[in-house]
Amino acid sequence: MIAPMLLFLFTACLFSLPGGLARAGETRPQTYALADILALATQHNPVLAGAEGWVKQSQGQQIAAGAYPNPSLTGIAGRGAIQDPKTGVHVTERTFIVEQPLEWMGKRRARQEAADAGLAGANAALEEARLSLFAEVKIAFYQLLFGQRDVELSAQNVANVEEVLRTVQARVAAGEATSFDSLKAGVEVQKAKKEAARANNSLLVAKARLNTLTAGSLGKDFAIQGDFERPTQVVDAERLASQALEQHPAVRRLSKLAEQADHALRFEREARVPNVSVIGSYHREAGDESLTAGLAVPLPLWYRRQGEIQSALGAKHRADAERARARHELEQAVTQHAQEVRTAQEQLHLFDTGLLKQAEQTLAMARTSFRHGAASLLDVLDAQRVYRQTQLEYAQVRADLSIALARLERALGTSR
Repeated sequence: MIAPMLLFLFTACLFSLPGGLARAGETRPQTYALADILALATQHNPVLAGAEGWVKQSQGQQIAAGAYPNPSLTGIAGRGAIQDPKTGVHVTERTFIVEQPLEWMGKRRARQEAADAGLAGANAALEEARLSLFAEVKIAFYQLLFGQRDVELSAQNVANVEEVLRTVQARVAAGEATSFDSLKAGVEVQKAKKEAARANNSLLVAKARLNTLTAGSLGKDFAIQGDFERPTQVVDAERLASQALEQHPAVRRLSKLAEQADHALRFEREARVPNVSVIGSYHREAGDESLTAGLAVPLPLWYRRQGEIQSALGAKHRADAERARARHELEQAVTQHAQEVRTAQEQLHLFDTGLLKQAEQTLAMARTSFRHGAASLLDVLDAQRVYRQTQLEYAQVRADLSIALARLERALGTSR
């Protein structure tokens, strides 16, 4: 008797919970912080895999640049006999030739230094790719945070205007307001629902973009947790620009590419000196046996690598120009994003010191006055629009500040 009673009480408690048994089996979406998403992007994003492949390729080129030329061995054998005078002697005639190329040391050294510079440039490219990926992930993360805030504000706005609509309908029923007021409030509800639908669509797009940066490892149903950045220090664009030119991986990558091009040019000039090959041979034939040694030296009489030298010189000039262009673009990017940070900080200060509080107080006064008949419906709706717009702009400024900081980090070559 006691067991059935306990089972009944347990079942009743389950059904009394919010959602009952229907929600007991539901799985909540996985929640990720910014650090978690950065780790997933590092592990799964194909951009980093491509940069790592470049590093491995450069390592192989470095190994190949340090290799010595392989020797070649030639062997010839056949049946032979002495014909005059006829002695009937038959032997197996054979010849063995060993050839070892000797590379010019200046050419070998230039090739190795070019490979070393290429590997250093590939490592800098990997760091640059990781830096750019982190910035993109942070930007997408903050855009998704803003999308979530937009959805929340839209839902609050729908609830507020629906409350106004109910109040107006009650007044219309009591004969204190006209049906036109009810119509205006209904239109405002439809507008609010339209904005809510737009916010939800934007949220889905932001989630898809963030999921793409992690190569789909977040899944279709996920949530994020975190807050916007809010720096307190003053941004000095001139100091940051000089810092970026010293430490940015893009500058180091292009500097190493220019260095590699310089070594490649030196290699082509050194290659005008031909490689010498040491040759040793053993020859045995009927009535004769010899052991010889010698050198093989190509003679650069008609062509001395003028085309290769000119091509390497052009590659060097192009690499130098690319490095100079990147430095100017970095200075411009640091100045631009530093100004964006300062502008967002100033706007955020305006919201914190008055705008938010004024919009909230205006809406509260309008609602109170409307309940007591001292304010019109239009006054309440205008105050509601101003309040929502102020809240949305405040969230947008916070998102803009965080995004500007992420872009500034990318321009500086640092990532927190």
